[in-house]
Amino acid sequence: MPAKDTARPIALTRPIALIGPMAVGKSAIGQQLAHQLGSPFVDTDVVVVSNHGSIAEIFASRGEHAFRELEARAVARAVEDAQGSNTVISLGGGAVLDSGTQQLLQRCTVVYLECDADTVAERIARNSGRPLLAGDAMERWKTLFATRRPVYERLADLVLDVRTGSVPDLAHRLVDALRGYTAGTTPAVPEPAGTKEVKK
Repeated sequence: MPAKDTARPIALTRPIALIGPMAVGKSAIGQQLAHQLGSPFVDTDVVVVSNHGSIAEIFASRGEHAFRELEARAVARAVEDAQGSNTVISLGGGAVLDSGTQQLLQRCTVVYLECDADTVAERIARNSGRPLLAGDAMERWKTLFATRRPVYERLADLVLDVRTGSVPDLAHRLVDALRGYTAGTTPAVPEPAGTKEVKK
């Protein structure tokens, strides 16, 4: 089967920000998307960790409020540095709760990676290092998701259903959706996972 054409450039001069809950695959899909676009990739959680130590250590020694401040600065720097490009930026699950970050995301094409608890259950079970999921991890995830979901939906320009499909397939679908979005047309809804444009 011939490789899908990903060489045709996307006329996009705004950063692409991926948002969504913990463990949905923002980093993996973001890296793959950036590869397919030939664009830089920035994971703001990685930026925080590289500059300040692990997220768990920051929570333990300085508290969640301090982490959120560091996170907001990392997002602001990433968005500012990416202006005029189609740099792909992956945000932590709770980054969208910051009002300043919400304003900055107006300068990006925002993609919400949509899922459900079943989508992330196995990943969460394998990773016990998330401080906000201490205790009953799945119940904590569901509670956080219920709180944050309206924010994700409100900020999104595009919504990518990630319940099914491999990381490369999902990135391909997102590339196609971005092409339609930047061309001013509503993206097709491919199977088995869909991508839809959010009218604002």
